[in-house]
Amino acid sequence: MAALRGKALVAYLVVCVVWGSTYLAIRVGVGVLPPLLFAGARFLAAGLLLLGGAVAFGAKLPRRARDWGILSVVGLFLLAGGNSSVVWAEQFTPSGVASIFVVTVALWMAFFDAIIPGGPGRLSLRVIVGLVLGVVGTMLLVGTSAREFLRADLRGPIALTLASASWALGSVYYKRRHPDVSPYVGAAIQMLAGGAAVAALGLLTGEARAVHVTATGLEALGYLIVFGSILGYTAYAYALRHASATAVGTYAYVNPVIAVLLGRILLGEPIGPRTVAAMVLILCAVLWIQFAHRLPAPEAEPAPQQAAPRTNASFAPRAPLDTGSTAAAD
Repeated sequence: MAALRGKALVAYLVVCVVWGSTYLAIRVGVGVLPPLLFAGARFLAAGLLLLGGAVAFGAKLPRRARDWGILSVVGLFLLAGGNSSVVWAEQFTPSGVASIFVVTVALWMAFFDAIIPGGPGRLSLRVIVGLVLGVVGTMLLVGTSAREFLRADLRGPIALTLASASWALGSVYYKRRHPDVSPYVGAAIQMLAGGAAVAALGLLTGEARAVHVTATGLEALGYLIVFGSILGYTAYAYALRHASATAVGTYAYVNPVIAVLLGRILLGEPIGPRTVAAMVLILCAVLWIQFAHRLPAPEAEPAPQQAAPRTNASFAPRAPLDTGSTAAAD
């Protein structure tokens, strides 16, 4: 499997930092705007801006209906089924619980990457150890207890589980299909398809009646359009095209770490020993998975072969070993 290096590594780091900073903007936006229309407006605006800019700089639209279909399906999986479900779920789920469910994107992605044809075809023990290490580190970072999980509103956990699986499945599907289009045009079409679906669902559920435009909501929306979507989503699409889906999926472990560090830098939130230990554990998990992709899988030693007894013809039955007889060569 391809490891992260070069431009793909830079794109991966952009995703880790930028998407780690979007939790606050989403939380602010959901507090003043209906979640589905908020998410739909974000992706429609970002898609139109990105597509217009890409075409203005010479990028070509897809020529084949197949590529349009692939990009639309990916947009539905990642943005309508994935990101928008997270936005909706944050109405009912504490941010700590939500972050752990979002981290399971890495687990789902490794699972789909292993079982969908065209990938590694197996999930190595080294990768499994790294994935488990990342989940433990995130739970330690957030400090969410089992009681909080059990007492959480089920609408949130169910939506977050479906969101993580949908995002991972769409990512692996995109990785396998290889549409013939630039990453910028591809990301724009995905955002337009996903944004249109989410906005339509918001209108059908009557969210338009709850829209109250405020300066705070517009600021959150603007930040998510420029940084979360145009910059972050394009970087994610690029990294996914040039590296293993399992390796790229570890961004979900890094996002909570970035969120904690930004909270410390911008808001002065305290960082204790448990937080430091959790961040070290998560970093070790990410590095472990990266090196697991670079190291060759151990090969089993070949079993010793026994000389087969001679026969008159290749289709003749094998002579009993205890007779000691041999057949003449033709």
